[in-house]
Amino acid sequence: MTVSTLEPTTETRTGPAAHLTDDDITNIGLELDAIREQIISERGERDAAYIRKVIDGQRKLELSSRAVLLFSLFPPAWIVGTAGLSVSKIVENMEIGHNVMHGQWDWMRDSKIHSTTWEWDNASPSDMWKHSHNEVHHTYTNVLGKDHDLGYGIMRVDEDQKWMPFYLAQPLWNAINACMFQYGIAAYDLEIGKFLKGRTDKDEFRRNAKQVVAKIRKHATRDYLLHPLMSGPSALPTLTANVTANLVRNLWTHSVIMCGHFPEGVQTFEKSSIDGETRGEWYLRQMLGSANISGSSVLHFMTGNLSFQIEHHLFPDLPSNRYQEIAPKVQDLFERYGLTYTSGSLPNQVASAWKKVFRLSLPNNFSLFGRGRNTETAAA
Repeated sequence: MTVSTLEPTTETRTGPAAHLTDDDITNIGLELDAIREQIISERGERDAAYIRKVIDGQRKLELSSRAVLLFSLFPPAWIVGTAGLSVSKIVENMEIGHNVMHGQWDWMRDSKIHSTTWEWDNASPSDMWKHSHNEVHHTYTNVLGKDHDLGYGIMRVDEDQKWMPFYLAQPLWNAINACMFQYGIAAYDLEIGKFLKGRTDKDEFRRNAKQVVAKIRKHATRDYLLHPLMSGPSALPTLTANVTANLVRNLWTHSVIMCGHFPEGVQTFEKSSIDGETRGEWYLRQMLGSANISGSSVLHFMTGNLSFQIEHHLFPDLPSNRYQEIAPKVQDLFERYGLTYTSGSLPNQVASAWKKVFRLSLPNNFSLFGRGRNTETAAA
């Protein structure tokens, strides 16, 4: 992962953006603002119908899958019900919950589909998630020491981070985190590390912890007690189906997030890089600090359109169904200004991200995977 320092003057600018002038960066910002304004002016009934259709379809899929699982003692019913429940959980988590809580649909003024009222099927309460994700991560995207989504505090994400023997186990931590991703995010949103270091208010931490525990209890009761009990003779198969569906959702979500933030070509930035950051410089940091996944419309939908991670980071509050429409314009902007639009297939991006996890678990001078880095200074 390349470390970049976005300096405000052309004379000190090096790295991927070294060839850009201050006027170039200003113009990039203006062009991206224009794309944003065009979508805002166009969004309307077509977009509202889309999200309402998705929510309705997801709820029907979940209910029908749970109904099928009442007969999961029979293997075909277990397979169909588990597959349907897995898909419904992924869609609810990614295309609905994540995007609704970004405020992408607030313009509809529908209290049922609004960032201030939505609560998703996830261990992390929405208010806590919105703070750590919307306010912190999207403001300080890939800024070392500011964006704690980088490694979630348990992994080394850049060669300039001091190596410690603890990091040798980060492939294991990452695998465990993938399997229990919703709980890992809840722990991350709680900022347990800060609490243990005495850097957070104890009363506030306890209040937040109670919310998390209450939500986990509610979901566990539904998935691991009530639904199985309703299945009667199929109780055990229904229990295993719920466990499997939650595991599939966690693994899928973790993989998509990894692909958007961790493959080769994605850059990180020093804290000093955002001092006095302009609108154009903020845009450029999002462009250099994200990666896309190429694929079919089905893949884009199943990722919550986070396969367009670059477009999402540029415009986090625009309707997700518009990212595929915006992408060619953004890619053209990259090409015209001589920047690399980092994108690849899902297998390639997953492999690239995991290779980096293993590589950075080792000291910098360990050559098993090659250093694969180029410490640079870039500007926005």
